[in-house]
Amino acid sequence: MEIGATRGAGAGLSPTVSGKRLTEEQERVVRELKQRDAEVKTHEQAHKTVGGPYAGAIRYEYTTGPDGRKYAVGGEVPIDVSPEKDPEATFRKMEVVKRAALAPAEPSPADRQVAAQADAQKAQAQAELNREKSPQAEPNRERSPLAAYARAGAAPSSTFSLIA
Repeated sequence: MEIGATRGAGAGLSPTVSGKRLTEEQERVVRELKQRDAEVKTHEQAHKTVGGPYAGAIRYEYTTGPDGRKYAVGGEVPIDVSPEKDPEATFRKMEVVKRAALAPAEPSPADRQVAAQADAQKAQAQAELNREKSPQAEPNRERSPLAAYARAGAAPSSTFSLIA
């Protein structure tokens, strides 16, 4: 069965639990759970696909429906938002992180927060690139990208979860 495809009550036999037919209310709950399961899996897969090497394994939270089957009702994809060794690589990485965070059709508040953090990291990386290219660059100031991140108060490594 394809994601999002569900059978209506009139499509074949009604689901049963231990040989007993489900009530109309239970069938409605199963339909809703199937829909949520498909939404969650599509949402998390979008993060995973776009996040590429920076996205970790998808983790789902399940509930058992009245038909005895498990349905995904939540999920998350950890994504690495730590800076890279140089600001140009950090800038490129944060572009991917932001796209991954906003990849689902309806990003969650947590997804938008990760996108905002990626924007902040990109701005820091761009500022460092601008300082490196500036003819008035301070000769005595340490020019290491990690030192620039430390001066800006950024954490040396971070991982956030994109949550449905």
